[in-house]
Amino acid sequence: MSSFATGTGLGSWPGTSARAAAEVIVGELGGGLAHLAELPGRGVGADMIGRAGALLVDIALDTAPRGYRLTGRAGAVTRRAVSLLGEDTDALEEAWEIAGLRGGGHPVKVQAPGPLTLAAQVELANGHRAITDGGALRDLAASLAEGVKTHRADLARRLDTPVVVQLDEPSLAAAVAGRLTGVTALSPVAAIDEAVATTLLDDCAETIGGEVMVHSCASDLPWNVLQRSRITALSVDCTAVEPADYDQIGAYLDSGRTVVMGLIPALAPPRRPAVEELAAAVVAITDRIGFPRSVLTRQVGISPVCGMAGATSAWARTAMGLAGKVGEVLATDPEAIAGA
Repeated sequence: MSSFATGTGLGSWPGTSARAAAEVIVGELGGGLAHLAELPGRGVGADMIGRAGALLVDIALDTAPRGYRLTGRAGAVTRRAVSLLGEDTDALEEAWEIAGLRGGGHPVKVQAPGPLTLAAQVELANGHRAITDGGALRDLAASLAEGVKTHRADLARRLDTPVVVQLDEPSLAAAVAGRLTGVTALSPVAAIDEAVATTLLDDCAETIGGEVMVHSCASDLPWNVLQRSRITALSVDCTAVEPADYDQIGAYLDSGRTVVMGLIPALAPPRRPAVEELAAAVVAITDRIGFPRSVLTRQVGISPVCGMAGATSAWARTAMGLAGKVGEVLATDPEAIAGA
């Protein structure tokens, strides 16, 4: 059974308190798949791309007018990213210890930007996206993979538990489709070849080791890349998929891999969905594509549709509680779930 076939969150979290975030996440998801929180509300170095500044090996990040820029020497931005990641890790370790989960075998998830998204979102010294330079793209992907590998191993040692990895790829679809904008209209960003994108993802996953999942909230996923890759789990916003995507989800599951279905609202809805409603929504998808209920116990997880950074603290707690409870229902008695 995949570690991702349960209830989980997707990383980003509201507020600025690492300790408060870890307490809620471990409390609600410790029996499923708890995760290391990202708190972008803390500013530079705390968002998805800024966190890479704490992970990259022999490459550093600095701020630029439009975000982050690659640099050869670690400065204040990199030091801040390292400090914030350390704070988050310390908070998770403390919450893990208090919950009595050390050595219990429950996996934990860490997140990092994927290689395509990272290269799409950071600039070279000349202001162009790093993804426009093939050499820079490869170097950045290799540096990221080595850093995530070290991060994963360090956290596994500190928590005495397996650690799995989520690569966030919100820019993957745009990179492959050639929709990324250049510095000017005269310097367009060429589309990344699907085979190149697949190789970058596979090489990252191989270096990182263990279970690796790709997450994307995009509604137009590059299925050719994902189906051909060796990535063993995929997290998608199932409220945004088109009818044709169901066949692709079915093919991904049929290959023995795992899909984490984003179905829990990332922002508080007018009415809180019940556990039974969310479980029925998962079942409706697997029933539609013709899978037996047994697939739910081995290859299907549930999560919010996207990160929780924009939510209230109260809803973030509620959403994690729902994810944990729906994950338990899927794992224990899927045959008893009523169809939607």
